[in-house]
Amino acid sequence: MSHDYEARLKELGITLPDAPAPAANYVPYVIVGDLVFVSGQISNGPDGLILGKLGDDMDVEAGAAAAKTCALGLVAQLKAACDGDLSRLVRVVKLGGFVNSTPDFTQQPQVVNGASDFLVELFGDAGRHARAAVSAPALPLGVAVEIEGIFQIK
Repeated sequence: MSHDYEARLKELGITLPDAPAPAANYVPYVIVGDLVFVSGQISNGPDGLILGKLGDDMDVEAGAAAAKTCALGLVAQLKAACDGDLSRLVRVVKLGGFVNSTPDFTQQPQVVNGASDFLVELFGDAGRHARAAVSAPALPLGVAVEIEGIFQIK
């Protein structure tokens, strides 16, 4: 069964960002067999990087919105890995979420839900995945969230 995820993106009023180029000596994704391993995508919105530390200057709702931008980056990289054809997605396998947060902040899962919820909204059951959501004392460039992903494709 083929899925028209491009039409679903339009229904949701979402335009994918361009798949960002790596900022250092790594590749944006690696394909091994039928798995695509996508490098961590940092929180980056239309107005630039989304900076902040959860438990200090950012609340859970803003953190979840930042995590959603990471998911948009993951989907953009997945689309590039699939030669522009998102219908090749079989399922989202796993996300690893890193939340820039204070030592006493414990709502990392609620923040990463911003990415998880979006992937299920876009891909339906194929978007359900295993996941980790952990605290980080700092993230690159001061961003609020970074998320990496593993996807199965055909």
